[in-house]
Amino acid sequence: MPYPTNADLPAGVRNHLPPHAQDIFRAAFNHAWADHASDPRQEEAARRIAWAAVKRLYVRDGAYWVPR
Repeated sequence: MPYPTNADLPAGVRNHLPPHAQDIFRAAFNHAWADHASDPRQEEAARRIAWAAVKRLYVRDGAYWVPR
């Protein structure tokens, strides 16, 4: 289930990531979703890839994420 806008992201992503990181998560998730269409674990793979993309530019500081 790709996310058309940041408002459609899961609450945990929306509430803790800054807008730019949400953009990164959404773009990576949507791309990975399409790339893994034949994978039975499509959503899990897309979610892991999206978080990995966020972690390249952001680091967790308590409950929130801040730029590296």
